[in-house]
Amino acid sequence: MNDTPTLRERLAQRNQQLQEVAAQLKTELFGIDAVIDRVIDSVRTWYVLPELVTRPVIVCLWGLTGTGKTQLVRRLAQLLGFYDRFVEVQMDGFSNGASWRGSQSISGMLAQSGVREGEPGILALDEFQRFRTIDNKRADVRVERYQDVWALLSDGRLPPALSLLGDIESSIAEAAYDAERADSDDTKRRFKLNSWEAQELRRNLKLDESLMEIMAWTPDQIQERLRAFRETGQQRWETDHSRLLVFVCGNLDEMYEGIATSVDDCDSDADTFHGLTTKLSVIDVKQALNQRFKPEQVARLGNEHVIYPSLSRQAYEQLIEQVCSRYALEMAPRCGLHCHVDTSVHEQIYANAVFPAQGTRPLFSSLHAILGTGLAKASLWALELGATAGDTVGLTADSRNLIAHWHGRSQAIASPFEINRLRQRNNPDFRALLAVHEAGHGLVHALLFGRAPQEIKIHVASFEGGYNAYTSRKVWSRQNLLDSICTSLAGRAAELLVFGADSSSSGAESDLRKATETAARLVRHLGHGERIGRVDVSVNSEDNLCTDVDASNAPIEALLQSEHARATQMLDGHRVALLSLVDELMAHGQVAPARFAQVVGLPLRTAEDTLDPYAAKLAAFRQMRPEQLSA
Repeated sequence: MNDTPTLRERLAQRNQQLQEVAAQLKTELFGIDAVIDRVIDSVRTWYVLPELVTRPVIVCLWGLTGTGKTQLVRRLAQLLGFYDRFVEVQMDGFSNGASWRGSQSISGMLAQSGVREGEPGILALDEFQRFRTIDNKRADVRVERYQDVWALLSDGRLPPALSLLGDIESSIAEAAYDAERADSDDTKRRFKLNSWEAQELRRNLKLDESLMEIMAWTPDQIQERLRAFRETGQQRWETDHSRLLVFVCGNLDEMYEGIATSVDDCDSDADTFHGLTTKLSVIDVKQALNQRFKPEQVARLGNEHVIYPSLSRQAYEQLIEQVCSRYALEMAPRCGLHCHVDTSVHEQIYANAVFPAQGTRPLFSSLHAILGTGLAKASLWALELGATAGDTVGLTADSRNLIAHWHGRSQAIASPFEINRLRQRNNPDFRALLAVHEAGHGLVHALLFGRAPQEIKIHVASFEGGYNAYTSRKVWSRQNLLDSICTSLAGRAAELLVFGADSSSSGAESDLRKATETAARLVRHLGHGERIGRVDVSVNSEDNLCTDVDASNAPIEALLQSEHARATQMLDGHRVALLSLVDELMAHGQVAPARFAQVVGLPLRTAEDTLDPYAAKLAAFRQMRPEQLSA
């Protein structure tokens, strides 16, 4: 009872420390506050009361590249005071914290670290997705390194390396055999442990002797120790790492549905990717893991899966502002001038350096190229004009250059704003074509779904063209699918309406493909046509499917013709809104959702997660009389 106040004080102190660590992490890592809170909560028991921990605490961090997974783990270990008891293992085979001799196993890595048996420590298993154990056809993949990781993740208790002990015994026997065959005048070969073997022997047999003593042992002494080890039974057989905190970090491309491979996309707004990735759940993680690992291995990773969303626009903007401020402060003592970086520079850095699927890495490299060089040139220019210590040099930006300012004078500084150059559509005919096509898609989508597209752009650097981006749906009704087909065909319908049949372009090819795929799926797979049987192509007699695909071609074409006519009718009936949207795209190259409703003059208030009124239809069905149901 006397210990109770002391225990309470320790618990309160450590909880306070965790809160301070969380607050510190949030000032250093932008856009992942929810992730930080989740991680801190996951490690609370392990840190506050480690005596309760009887098996490793496993926290899995999954996210796109460059979102700060490894950075969070390293900084957390440092702030918790565990940096000397921290081991980082690159699961592709390249690791920090151990020599190459011990890097074949997790136990070897831990043995060479500051982590002690039976005591708390932190282990980071990075790039875990590369440690796959099955291929795409679920056949076993040969993996030679770190095979003991699954035992560690199971209960934290690692068996001794019996194969190594057997190798030592074989080497002793071989040395003895060679010695018996040697001539009496020859120097007989004498077995000797090297330093790594001695260390492994010491760890596996749990010996107290120093490495120097063990390396000096004779073969008989070594064999005696091995014999004693085998005769002691199971009492101290395993190495206990049950109090480890294990972070499993990786990037599961399968979970992100193509987002992870969009490495060239610098046009989609970061919030679009952020919104998609925030909808992922532990079920998505399990499904992705099941494509790389065996079911029993997925189970050993536990259920504490923390999913990193891609960084939001705000997070990128905060990061850019912080780094710009740091560059400006670091420049002052070097040249004696105060540097002020305008928000226009922040905006151009975002426009030219952010690739949402690649996280912060390309941003940091571009920041150095744009700002590091730009501030140096601006300061040198001002000094050459006569600037003295304490003067302020300003830096602004337009779409082409950085611009230095001092005492009412300005100087353009060439900057690598290449993405801006790629986005410019200088040909007026091409701009007109793109504006009409994308305005057609956007307007019909808004009319049918009651909300603006997430993005409409014709200034695109990633490819030659423009695009619309829409929110996804949890459930697609038959009418939703028809509306989706109509939206896909609306770009072509707008071209025909405005330019005529002879000037209709080839830009609708991908739209026609998408519309046809949706129509075919609606008729052949979802039972929304005249037939409800699933129709497909099959060469396997065991596939119980309808295979008369040709019979569905005519209904699919009729459906496409009908939806194309509907799109044309809607655009023709809303010509003013269509032309207003075209003018906005011609002038600015894009239309944000907040601006869209103002431009087209439509009341767009449908929420993104709105479905068809199924609850209301169910309530109405309950009120129907039997004779109404039969009717």
